[in-house]
Amino acid sequence: MIMGFLTQPAYKPAQEGPEADRKYRSLRLQVFMGAFIAYAGFYLVRKNFSMAIPFLTSFGFEKGELGIVLSMNAFAYAFSRLIMGPVSDRSDARKFLPLGLVAAAVSMCFMIIPIAYIRNHTLSIVVMCILNALIGWFNGMGYPPCTRIITHWFSQTERGTMSSIWNCSHNIGGALVGPMAVYGALWFGSWFYGADESRYFLIGTFAFPAAVALLIAVVAWCLVRDTPQSQGLCSIEKFKNDYPKNYSEKSEETLSVKEILGKYIFPNKLLWCVCLADAFIFMVRYGCLDWAPTYLTEAHGFDIKDAGWAYFAYEFAAIPGTLLCGWLSDSLFKGRRAWLNIIYTVFAALFVLLYWKFSYNPTLAITFLICIGFFIYGPIMLLAVQAMDLVPKNAAGAAVGLIGFCTYLLGTAVFANTVLGFVVQNWGWDINFIFVLGGCLMAIFFMALTVRAEKRHE
Repeated sequence: MIMGFLTQPAYKPAQEGPEADRKYRSLRLQVFMGAFIAYAGFYLVRKNFSMAIPFLTSFGFEKGELGIVLSMNAFAYAFSRLIMGPVSDRSDARKFLPLGLVAAAVSMCFMIIPIAYIRNHTLSIVVMCILNALIGWFNGMGYPPCTRIITHWFSQTERGTMSSIWNCSHNIGGALVGPMAVYGALWFGSWFYGADESRYFLIGTFAFPAAVALLIAVVAWCLVRDTPQSQGLCSIEKFKNDYPKNYSEKSEETLSVKEILGKYIFPNKLLWCVCLADAFIFMVRYGCLDWAPTYLTEAHGFDIKDAGWAYFAYEFAAIPGTLLCGWLSDSLFKGRRAWLNIIYTVFAALFVLLYWKFSYNPTLAITFLICIGFFIYGPIMLLAVQAMDLVPKNAAGAAVGLIGFCTYLLGTAVFANTVLGFVVQNWGWDINFIFVLGGCLMAIFFMALTVRAEKRHE
C-alpha cells in the first residue's frame, strides 16, 4: 500500500513555447525552495540527542551508554540511506520527502517518554535506542529525494552551484537546534513541567523542534514536485541544451533496483573511493559536533547557553565555507574536486588542533569551531556532487545512498559516536582529539587516492 502511495506520477505531454519556459523557470525555483526548506526541517529533528546529553547525567545515565544511544541514530540512518536511496529513485519526491519528515518529528516527540517517565534504567536505554534508530531511519528519507530533485530540475553544469546552495539547508537546520533547545525550554518548559526546571530541556530539545518540523512538512508538500516531465515539461537536458556524456534516453526511465545497484553503483570503483574519503570526513564532522556541548560544559565549565551557541556557530559557519567551496570547484579547479577536498581538510585538521588546545577560552572555542565548520562541510558537499556526476540521474539517489551508508555507519555510528563515547569515558578528552585528528589524516589519504581516479574518469 505504501509503495502504491509513493508511485511516481505519470509523464505528461511536454509543453513548448514561451509559456512553458516561464513555467519551467518558476517551478525550478519553487521546487528548489521546497527541497531547501524541507531538508533544513530534517535537521531540526536529527541530532537533538547530543544537545540533551549534558542534562542526562543527572538522570543517572553514563556517557558510554549515551554514546550507544547516539550511535543508533547513525546506524539506522546509514542503512536507511542505502535502502531508501533506490526506493527514492522509484518514488514521487513530493510524497516521499514530507512523509519522512513527519515520521521523524513524531518519533522525536516520543523520546521524552524513556527519559522522563520510564523508571527502569535498562528499559529506558533500550527504548531510547529504538527511538533514536527510528529518528535516524526516517531522516534517511530526506537526502535521496532532494538529490532526485536536483538531478531532474538542474543540468549537470548547474549542479555544483545548486548543490552547494541546497547543501546549506542542513547547516541552517542544524544551527537552529542549539538556540531552539535553549529558548524552547525557556518559553514552553513551564507549560509542561511547572516549577521543575530540570525537565524543561525535554521540551526545548525534543518537542519544540518536532512541532516546527511538522509545519515544515506541510510547506514541503505544497512546494515540491517530482520531475519536470510529471508537470508537462521536457527534460532538464533538453530545456538547458546541456547533455552530459553519460546521458541517454534511458536516463529518463525508472530503473529496477537490480539495474541501479548492479550496473551503476556497486561496480563503480571511483564511487567507492569517494565513500571511504567521506566516511572519515564524517568522523571528524560529528566527532566535533556531537560532543561539543558535553566537552565545553564538562571540560571547561561553559554554561549550556554558551555551548548551544557554539553548536550554532559550528553549523552556521558551514554556509559560507560550502558556497565558497562550490564556487572554487567550478571556477578555479574546473570541476576537479579531489585537490580542493584535500586543501579544505588540511585546514579543518589545523583548526581541530587549535580547538583542542585553546577551547578553555569561550571566544577562542567558538572561533575555532566556526573555522572547523567552515572547512569541514566543503568536502562533504563536493564528494556528494562527485557521486551524482558518476551515475545517470535516475540512479543518483542510490549513489548518495551508498555514500551515506558508508559515512554514517563507519564515520559516525562506529567512530564518532560509539568509539569516541568510550574513549572519552575511559581515557579523557585528549585521546578523543587524537582520534579526531587521525580521522583527518585518513580522509586526506583516501582523497589523495581519488585524485588519480578522478583523472581516469575524466
